[in-house]
Amino acid sequence: MLPPSSSSRTRTGTGTATGTATRDPRGTTGAQEARTDVGATVAGARAEAEPRAGADPHGAESRTAAWSTDPYANALRNGRGPLFLRRSDGWLLPLEVERWCSEAGAADLSALNRCEGPVLDIGCGPGRLVAELTALGHRALGIDVSEAAVARTRRIGGSALLRSVFDPLPEEGRWGTLLLVDGNIGIGGDPAALLDRAAELLSTGGLLIAETSPLDIDERVQVRLDDGLRAPAEKAASGPADRPFPWARIGTPALLRYAGACGWRLADQWSAEGRAFVALRRPRLPLRERSARTSSQSAESANSTPVMSSQLER
Repeated sequence: MLPPSSSSRTRTGTGTATGTATRDPRGTTGAQEARTDVGATVAGARAEAEPRAGADPHGAESRTAAWSTDPYANALRNGRGPLFLRRSDGWLLPLEVERWCSEAGAADLSALNRCEGPVLDIGCGPGRLVAELTALGHRALGIDVSEAAVARTRRIGGSALLRSVFDPLPEEGRWGTLLLVDGNIGIGGDPAALLDRAAELLSTGGLLIAETSPLDIDERVQVRLDDGLRAPAEKAASGPADRPFPWARIGTPALLRYAGACGWRLADQWSAEGRAFVALRRPRLPLRERSARTSSQSAESANSTPVMSSQLER
């Protein structure tokens, strides 16, 4: 069953969140400055049906093709599973399609109530969080590589674009909050690269809210989507949905290690309804800017080394 449109939604509670870290309240000047432009982007997303043209420097097409086809699209259209991520050794990770297609629950609200400024939901799926944020008065935009996900998000009152997070996106560097929930910290199978991309999208001091595995795990694997319904002979047809793609599963300790190495600051961590969340502040300089600056400084040092050496030899 499809949830009602956002115009008829009401808040159903905030849930109880527990954690050990201290909240990091911050002024949202950067997010406030972006509201006008981001608001126009969100409004325009309601009518846009196709992704913008442009090369994908990260090769995201190979990492996301399966999500744009069956069986994922079928599961979203039906509002239910079964749907799994299958490793090459046959191990299955159940995907919670029914929860994704329901209204936002208490654990979701524990994350949404922490959002600041305009919000970008990365891998928005069927759109429950975008619709809820819109109902709560946020400017919110979802992105997903599945046409079925984007269509359903719009149908329940949210705004969404058919994009990968690694595609060129509107208002880069001006978003107040990014969401990576429902396992989406695993997108691309490279958490460090995803954190780097998130830093490019956020405004200065912006907030990344990520859901992590409740297990202490740091796993990067090749997986396929599997609905558990097709016979092996059918899967051997090797369509886009049957091609393996990189994915990651990481717990909070692993995410904090990756984040610390990239310069992110911990703002909060908590759990709700058995789900674990982390809120991170954007580093002052994204990794690529830092790398470019370091390379430039290294080149300058290299150019000056012969002079310094000749002086020492004297």
